[in-house]
Amino acid sequence: MSSSRAFLIPFAVCCMGVALFSVMDAAMKGLSLAIGLYNALFWRALTGTLLGLGLMLMTRQRWPDAMVLRLHLLRGSAVALMAGLFFWALMRMPLAEAIALSFIAPLIALYLAALLLGETIGRQAIFASLLGLLGVGVILSGRLQGSYDRDALLGALAVLASAVLFAWNLILQRQQAQRASPIEVAFFQHLVMLGVFAIGAPFYARLPVPSAIPLILLAAGLAFTSLAALAWAYARAEAQRLIPVEYSAFLWAAVVGWLAFGERLTLTTVAGAALIIAACLITARGKRAAIAHVEPGTA
Repeated sequence: MSSSRAFLIPFAVCCMGVALFSVMDAAMKGLSLAIGLYNALFWRALTGTLLGLGLMLMTRQRWPDAMVLRLHLLRGSAVALMAGLFFWALMRMPLAEAIALSFIAPLIALYLAALLLGETIGRQAIFASLLGLLGVGVILSGRLQGSYDRDALLGALAVLASAVLFAWNLILQRQQAQRASPIEVAFFQHLVMLGVFAIGAPFYARLPVPSAIPLILLAAGLAFTSLAALAWAYARAEAQRLIPVEYSAFLWAAVVGWLAFGERLTLTTVAGAALIIAACLITARGKRAAIAHVEPGTA
């Protein structure tokens, strides 16, 4: 089988995983607006953990060794905080706009790689970073025009903060996918997130109303399936070839946001997203060897 044909299946699975994640984002936005952010995160994590435990037992997965368990703990903790920031932002701004801002993460990952791994950042990467920041500025400018929407602007800043954690998540993702099965990756991410959110359960957890249960099940099922799909794809193809697939999330977010919440796509959001995506693609093409090193080389 040729290398290009062998890449098609991981590519297709990655596309599916990104699409499912976009629909899950919409489900979580609706759930957060219905029962509150904390309860949406807590009950989704609990449901996903129970689903994962059942699959772990059915498929007789082995318990991970200490190194892999450390990876699960690191990534799960980072994703818990990242999810809290991102879904807090989704309650205050359009889905497509939040997704567009989150695309700055691969550029941030370059600087994290320089900080954590001692890598050199080339001129092309610096130019791409400036282009990406310009894209962020274009999107934020739409928030500062006309009436001053303080909540939406705070939401945009929360997305940018979550993008820093997502950048670290990108660095951890391929290393984790190469050492654990897709079911194990999805199960431990939900389990660690549940452990983080359970800290506040005595104070904030409330039983969901019956009408929210279908959304909880949908969000948990989509999150688990998309995590497993992405883990499977990243274990079988280079991250530098799959990361551009993440940008298809913008199209899915625009469609789902319009269908589910009546959100309109603004020109500044489209223009800013285009600049950020172009910056990330410039970086991916100019630093192929470095990106391939970043993914599996995290301590």
